[in-house]
Amino acid sequence: MLTSSFIFLPGVGPATERRWWEDGLLDWDLFLNHPSVPGLSPGRKQWYDGQLRAARHLVDSGQFHSVATQLPRREQWRLYDTCRSRAVYLDIETTGSTPGPDDVTVVGLHRNGTTVSLVQNENLTAERIQMELDQSDLLVTFFGSVFDVPYLQATFPTLRFPPLHFDLCFGARRLAMRGGLKHIERELGIDREATISNLDGFDAVQLWLAWRRGDAIARERLLTYNRADTENLVTLADRLYADLTARFGPSSFSSPLQPASSR
Repeated sequence: MLTSSFIFLPGVGPATERRWWEDGLLDWDLFLNHPSVPGLSPGRKQWYDGQLRAARHLVDSGQFHSVATQLPRREQWRLYDTCRSRAVYLDIETTGSTPGPDDVTVVGLHRNGTTVSLVQNENLTAERIQMELDQSDLLVTFFGSVFDVPYLQATFPTLRFPPLHFDLCFGARRLAMRGGLKHIERELGIDREATISNLDGFDAVQLWLAWRRGDAIARERLLTYNRADTENLVTLADRLYADLTARFGPSSFSSPLQPASSR
């Protein structure tokens, strides 16, 4: 989707981008290969050609961040396919209180098939979280732009997050899916282990309190619950990206404009 995106160009909004897709200009190369575009002056077309060639060079050399960060935040889902191999999926558990020094209990981070569980009073530090974040270009969460990220920033003020963020909650809402993570998982047929299938955030708080009282089984259930919250983001992100691309991308258009000389 990145190389089918035109809304980072100055003066190009969603309506213009969709019109170009409908006209068959499905990606940067098709735009560049066409000598003219209806509604664009020759000078504007030449200017956009220069912008797209520069963007293509950056993407081809792996320096896509300067292009990607020009996308509106709600459109950063378009980066998922480009960044998937360097995405980090994050979910946190808390005491249920307002953020304080000891109110983040578990941070789950999943990258490239491996999940790391960082636990309060064991291995949960700002430095350890930062080490995972620094190896990633794209953050993937569910409602994390509203909850997980602000909560972590309040608790660990020095944390630096990847510049790109795919918040699956808002991606799902664009597809008319409502409810929390577990509700949407059930709607899409994404399963959880039977031992944690009915747990929610309130239960996670109770499990933490039970663990603090010495219940080792509660510890394992809480970590299993957080791993499911974190790892299921991968499946959900894959599904939502495919559906968002089909609904809001150029994939439904396939007939490129023919050069004027061949019409």
